[in-house]
Amino acid sequence: MFKTIVETCSGKVKGERVGDVSVWKGIPYAKPPVGPLRFCPPQEPDTWKGVRETVQFGPFALQPTVWKGIASGSQSEDCLYLNIWSPDADDKLRPVMVWLHGGAYSSGSGSFDMYDGTSFAEHGDVVVVTLNYRLGVFGFLYLAEVGGEKYATSGNCGLLDQIAALKWVKQNIQAFGGDPHRVTLFGESAGAVSVGILLAMPEAKGLFCQAIMESASNLVISADSAAQTAKKVMDSLNLQTHEYEKLIDLPAEELLKVSLNFPPMTFCPVLDGLLIPVPPEEAIRKGAAKDIPVICGSNKDEYRLFAARIPSYRRWDEAEIAGRLERALGKVWPVLAANFATVPMDKMLYNRIMSYYSFVYPTLKYSEALAEQGAVWVYYFGYENPRLGACHAFELPFVWHRVNPDNTNLFGVDSPEAVKLAGQMHQAWIAFAHTGNPNTPELPYWPIYNPESRPVMVFKGESEVVNDPHVDREIWDKVSSQKDYQPMQWSCDYKVDKYS
Repeated sequence: MFKTIVETCSGKVKGERVGDVSVWKGIPYAKPPVGPLRFCPPQEPDTWKGVRETVQFGPFALQPTVWKGIASGSQSEDCLYLNIWSPDADDKLRPVMVWLHGGAYSSGSGSFDMYDGTSFAEHGDVVVVTLNYRLGVFGFLYLAEVGGEKYATSGNCGLLDQIAALKWVKQNIQAFGGDPHRVTLFGESAGAVSVGILLAMPEAKGLFCQAIMESASNLVISADSAAQTAKKVMDSLNLQTHEYEKLIDLPAEELLKVSLNFPPMTFCPVLDGLLIPVPPEEAIRKGAAKDIPVICGSNKDEYRLFAARIPSYRRWDEAEIAGRLERALGKVWPVLAANFATVPMDKMLYNRIMSYYSFVYPTLKYSEALAEQGAVWVYYFGYENPRLGACHAFELPFVWHRVNPDNTNLFGVDSPEAVKLAGQMHQAWIAFAHTGNPNTPELPYWPIYNPESRPVMVFKGESEVVNDPHVDREIWDKVSSQKDYQPMQWSCDYKVDKYS
């Protein structure tokens, strides 16, 4: 008899048995962050009497656009809920995998169809947790300079939500068949950025013992930049800086509407000197994540997903492409351009450069920082979608084993070759959750990354380990050493298309 009623620190929850897996959805891990709790750290969840039904996903975070398949249910400012998949709520103490969704800190949810934990639980004897956290202006509006101590951490509420969920897992997951001392934190895109920050964050220490970062970008923005954004938000609402408390009383929909006037990734983690005392990469190099095994990787054609969404993309000529790259890269563009002088100035080059600038190079550099202190396995995803290549997020259906035609599959891939690769990646992630090492019989031996030979697992039709497969790494090492080099700002390319 499988157990679906479980006692948590807040009260009893009742899930359901779905096939060979027990599932609980919409468990609150913190109080609703509404009213006076808006822009404040998450608080302990309310308790309840009796048994709470947890068979429907909780509301997901307010967001400007809900992409098809991104979330089940409704959106609300009251969004701090998590979901659990487990083989059984017994005393087996299985490894736990906690997933942080991507979406540029402005969209996404833990109830996205892709993140169904059934396959991990069924095929890997793993307990999977997915969660929602505050997004956009609700999760990352930095009010410390106008609101003082009460709002000192407001620029990182979304990260504090993630930490609150991890604390909930540590307190409660054993009752669901999981081991609170074997937690792997994994995420993609903004979720991977979050993992990278939490690896360096004192507040998150001890809440997980392993990590996986899939396509991380640059990690934090400065407090000055975040404070300027907060002022612009207040200006757009005709509020003076001393009227910041009025932000608490505004309808959530009005705040969300105002946030649409800002470019992607405007609202994201802040180097506030408090929760994030130093840049994460610096903290990592000083040993903040020492001895935590990590998998880090990126996709070959990351930026093609974003370029394809720009309305004028099909019309670009050489001059347009060169102009966009110059605007994106600023004063270091001549240095970079010189290295590609013999390469045609076409969309292929544009995507190649922007892929490195946005995700490939930042992920690689973070991998190298981590490798100075512990074991890191680096991958490069090269399996190509016919339409968008090995674009951003294309590894997701492979990691989650969601390529079968009967499953949700955003990219429409279900070939025998894709199914084989999904099995390989899925099992590597499972092996890592169990042992802290991703090696499995299904793949060639995957060595720990080192700065001499730089071995990398290249996931493709026939996966293989290649030494230093990042063909443009040396070019970007040179460019990033320039004094005028700036990490990518996500507004740099989108804003020029607003009037296209």
